Amino acid sequence: ELGWTESIPYLDRPPSPLEFYREWVSPNKPCIIRNAISHWPALKKWTLAYLREVVGPKVVSVAVTPNGYADAVFQDRFVMPEERQMPFMDFLDIVEKKVTSPNVFYVQKQCSNLTAEFPELVCDVQPDIPWMSEALGKKPDAVNFWLGESAAVTSLHKDHYENLYCVISGEKRFLLHPPSDRPFIPYELYQPATYQVSEDSSFEIVDEKSEEKVPWIPLDPLNPNLEQYPEYAQAKPLQCTVKAGEMLYLPSLWFHHVQQSHGCIAVNYWYDMEYDLKYSYYQLLDCLTKAVTVL
Repeated sequence: ELGWTESIPYLDRPPSPLEFYREWVSPNKPCIIRNAISHWPALKKWTLAYLREVVGPKVVSVAVTPNGYADAVFQDRFVMPEERQMPFMDFLDIVEKKVTSPNVFYVQKQCSNLTAEFPELVCDVQPDIPWMSEALGKKPDAVNFWLGESAAVTSLHKDHYENLYCVISGEKRFLLHPPSDRPFIPYELYQPATYQVSEDSSFEIVDEKSEEKVPWIPLDPLNPNLEQYPEYAQAKPLQCTVKAGEMLYLPSLWFHHVQQSHGCIAVNYWYDMEYDLKYSYYQLLDCLTKAVTVL
């Protein structure tokens, strides 16, 4: 049941808590849910002009990179973005191309930044998804706000969360792999590093020497190097586009790579996963994969 399906199914309405747990959470299957957030004021209100008016000069955290890849492998390092503190209106000037920059800007701080940095916007969405909270018996660990340029890409990775990803405007393009594809997906250990701006405004990569090495996926699933990673040819990626007003249920431990339309706005809810048989299955698969690689 953790294996591959041919496509991501659509639900035309939000399910009941019991139905959702039985049909999707327990078997660890993704789906796209329509009409789950149609009542949110954000769907009509959240234009860039509205966000500029409501948030305006407030200083927020923005991830800045030279290439659009934050938290990704580059030059044999796991490189994290520069976390720049800047007025939100200055960030919107870049998104709206009123100001040009050679760099790529993305509001993507994943520490419940909607509630921490954008509390003015919470009333336009929901603090949690009631049927999901009832299904899991818990509230979300984090509610995140996403807004950025089309050049901002999320590299292939997995999370230990049940993820409800809600697109407010624009669209997100997901490439997904089930946990059962783990034997075909390469992991390597990388020195962690961070982009920092030098005096001439160019970026340099600075090692985080006190930190332990980070396991990460070096492969680009959109252009995989099959000579270097031949096992990936056996993987079975799924692709889907989540449009405005739709919600993707992205189960825990599913690998995902994400692109977006320019200025796409989204909110996601992270619920901590249950460390049950699914987790044990993945850990076993991971250990066997590493053992075979050593042999």
